[in-house]
Amino acid sequence: MPNVNCQHPLHAPLPLSPLRCLCSLQKHRCHRYLTLHMKKRIYDLSNMGALALALIDNSRFKGKSMTIKIGINGFGRMGRLSFRAAFDQADVEFIQINDPAGNAETLAHLINFDSVHGRWHHEAVADGDNIVIGDTVIQCTQNKAIGDTDWSGCDVVIEASGQMKTQSLLNAYLEQGVKRVVVTAPVKEDGVLNIVMGVNHDQYNPDAHRIVTAASCTTNCLAPVVKVIHEKLGIVHGSMTTIHDITNTQTIIDTPHQDLRRARACGSSLIPTTTGSATAITHIFPELQGRLNGHAVRVPLTNASLTDCVFELSRETTEAEVNALLKEAADGELKGILGYEERPLVSIDYRTDPRSGIIDALSTMVINGTQLKLYVWYDNEWGYANRTAELALMVGRMDNTQ
Repeated sequence: MPNVNCQHPLHAPLPLSPLRCLCSLQKHRCHRYLTLHMKKRIYDLSNMGALALALIDNSRFKGKSMTIKIGINGFGRMGRLSFRAAFDQADVEFIQINDPAGNAETLAHLINFDSVHGRWHHEAVADGDNIVIGDTVIQCTQNKAIGDTDWSGCDVVIEASGQMKTQSLLNAYLEQGVKRVVVTAPVKEDGVLNIVMGVNHDQYNPDAHRIVTAASCTTNCLAPVVKVIHEKLGIVHGSMTTIHDITNTQTIIDTPHQDLRRARACGSSLIPTTTGSATAITHIFPELQGRLNGHAVRVPLTNASLTDCVFELSRETTEAEVNALLKEAADGELKGILGYEERPLVSIDYRTDPRSGIIDALSTMVINGTQLKLYVWYDNEWGYANRTAELALMVGRMDNTQ
């Protein structure tokens, strides 16, 4: 990745990062990240623009940068990619990784080499029970229960095991003194806020929400689209189908499973299954309760995915108007979250795309004035990992302003 220098005087020299930000004061992309900049300097949450930053008053830092100490429980796909997404932030320090399945040597290797997203630009090495990356030393453990690992030094824990999805389990972090828990899966309990960055992040209340989630990858893809269409055109009802890549929850070779379709080999078939992503959006837009639903079809690809959306609208529109509204949002309030693409691309072109969803403008279709069909591409791994990292940074940075 080329290191294109941003010459704006507010941007101090910073290390190269895989996360891109668009400098609004320059007409080029700078392959840098911005961190806490004092004296009216700004910082960016890794390609997110001003969305989460709207919640933070930079003047309260008073010239001091404080480190957010982060731990990760579960170092699978989401754990490792969220780690990659956040590692280069100057105010972040990873201090603890726990995964029962892998020791430090195994986890370091999997950080460095990824079959989907390629080799990391840093070099992680194992040193006993630690992972060392440059000057950073991260303790590694292999415990199954939250309480068996010492999380007390962490400000934020990213819970990425896929197993801890109830408050009764997650409270074990808080009992050790962890300030915030960010879960990489929805938690369907009162008191836990499922956050879609760019859509409902403004509902976060530090006093009320010690446990938050980044919702799901498909909800993150769909919610920004629903936001634009519902606010501008009105949604009467709708359905969606996500054409979703394989994940580690699937079966490589046929084996018994309570869902007989999921019992089948994931590399040999298109496999219909369920998704709660459409109904989850109704928690953000309660007026759509009972009016959105969807299915998923798992396909034998590693990356990327596609959401097929159909909405019945409150008023008549045209394909040109719909695309104009979505492009305006992608270039404006949802920049870095929602993308807009007019070129005839295919799924592989969206691999390692950090945005939550990208409109396939060539496929936009309006039938009889009020029925709208959209294709929305998304990297179900890297896009979601970026939102998870941004959420962890948001809650951690807000704590550091108090």
